[in-house]
Amino acid sequence: MSLAPDRRSRPSGFDAAERPRDLSRPLPAALSWWPLAVFAGVFAVAYVVLDLPWWMPALYAVMSLLAFAAYGLDKSAARRAGQRVSEQTLLALGLLCGWPGAVIAQQLFRHKTRKRSFRRAFWRTVVLNLLLLGSFVALARLRGWDLTLRL
Repeated sequence: MSLAPDRRSRPSGFDAAERPRDLSRPLPAALSWWPLAVFAGVFAVAYVVLDLPWWMPALYAVMSLLAFAAYGLDKSAARRAGQRVSEQTLLALGLLCGWPGAVIAQQLFRHKTRKRSFRRAFWRTVVLNLLLLGSFVALARLRGWDLTLRL
């Protein structure tokens, strides 16, 4: 008598290996590039018109470089079956201002463009990031906060 669990008694789809993959056709690349282009244009105008501090675009640039590198490392690891970067880390980098670099990496590396659940979560983090940015800038303007950093 075996003490191992009987696989036949489990409902289909119980094991991760048995579940169907959450893949779909990649969205057209333009659907990823146009939000990035619109953001860059609006952000550049806001930077000039609202006199935003230098550290705001710098934060997006640094976090975008980190996100780009993380996606590149994850794609490389996926190809060689190595240690992967968790999806939570990739999503967190996007939420923390790195989404522009993540969009570029997704398109250049063709990485994380087919998994529907990840795409949905990623674009939710982009929307959340933009809402937080807009709210922060609006609140700072209303309250008259000095956002300049003195080094």
